[in-house]
Amino acid sequence: MTSATAGSTSPVPPARTRKSVTGTRKAVVALFLLPALVLLGALVVYPIGYSVVRSFYDQQGDGFAGFDNYKALFTDDGIRTGLKNNIVWVVFAPTVATALGLVFAVLTERVRWGTAFKLVVFMPMAISMLAAGIIFRLVYDQDPDKGVANAVWVGVHDTFAPASAFPKAHPGRESPLTADKGGFVTRDAVHAGQSVALPLVGVAPDVMPDSTRKAVRAGTDPGRVTGTAWQDFTRGKGVGRLGQVDASELGYSGMRIEAVKDGKVVDSAKAGADGTFSLSGKADGARLRLPAGNFAEPYNGVDWLGPSLVTPAIIGSYVWMWAGFAMVLIAAGLAGVPRELLEAARVDGANEWQVFRRITVPLLAPVLAVVAVTLMINVLKVFDLVFIIAPGSSQDDANVLALELYRKGFSEGRPGVASAIAVFLLLLVIPVMAFNVRRLRREVRR
Repeated sequence: MTSATAGSTSPVPPARTRKSVTGTRKAVVALFLLPALVLLGALVVYPIGYSVVRSFYDQQGDGFAGFDNYKALFTDDGIRTGLKNNIVWVVFAPTVATALGLVFAVLTERVRWGTAFKLVVFMPMAISMLAAGIIFRLVYDQDPDKGVANAVWVGVHDTFAPASAFPKAHPGRESPLTADKGGFVTRDAVHAGQSVALPLVGVAPDVMPDSTRKAVRAGTDPGRVTGTAWQDFTRGKGVGRLGQVDASELGYSGMRIEAVKDGKVVDSAKAGADGTFSLSGKADGARLRLPAGNFAEPYNGVDWLGPSLVTPAIIGSYVWMWAGFAMVLIAAGLAGVPRELLEAARVDGANEWQVFRRITVPLLAPVLAVVAVTLMINVLKVFDLVFIIAPGSSQDDANVLALELYRKGFSEGRPGVASAIAVFLLLLVIPVMAFNVRRLRREVRR
């Protein structure tokens, strides 16, 4: 009985070391991963841990400060400005870049040269933040002769509202004109049959309008008021006669002259190329006025890097760089959209906007979310563009947390506060990263 029982018992196989799915022993896997883990620990884990510890110490690093450095996050004006601007960045930069990427990706599918267009839009990604900052510092230059943005803006403005050609003109010595509300007016009333002299100085000959000709003294007309507006200046000492038109002097071509009587404009005229003008008999007994519009300073564009526009201007440069990144990812997602759904919607009578809004965008929602979240993580760390583009006068207004971290750590010598900002940025990034990883895993399961 005993031998039978013993004979029926099967032998237990010897224990075997478990292997990974690929057949590699775990010890070998760990050995190969060790260098990467060491580097990860040295370059990521240790700096994070050190920053957390350092954020609880004072400026010198030898005294425990508790949460004082973290209190500065909500009491320091520079940090609060940086936090406010970071919120603006997180809300607008990823949204605009993703929206432009979506539009570019959809539209480039419909044109033959779509690949070339994608290449051009994606090209800024090959430029470093430093180079992009230098480029846009020049683009936003206040001088229209240097800054592309203001050159375009001024060109459009001057198309509809031309600038004055005589912004520096003003009466000279013994002039019959006196100042009046930004312009000039004759001291005495004029009368029909009179030729009035309106001498001015202050405009360099090389900046006079191209239509300008040699000034001519206007002849008299019994029923009209005539006159000449001209540059009463001749180069050389003792050359020319003050208050009289000389052969080498230039007329103020296009100068507007108004006849004002009892506070009302009764007639007006524009000076010809030689500076002469003629007013009707209504100007009899009126005073002649050169309105302020003749002397308006030329439009100099928009102060893109001023306190009020510096943050939107820098966000614009960021969008220029990263819209191509969004376009490429969205185009990859768009390539996987079933064309049968789009065609079925069109057959059912949907127009292109309805197909885009009700079919394309919902199907691309996972990709759009990944792109937007990735850009959110990126803008939380933005530093280079703000540091380079914003001039010193408005850098405080463009401040962000990463820039303030640099200032506190290197300019102001407050490493404890700088470490607290770094930890705060990490806490802001972690939820966004977790959301992104969770969504990516969900897509893989599908």
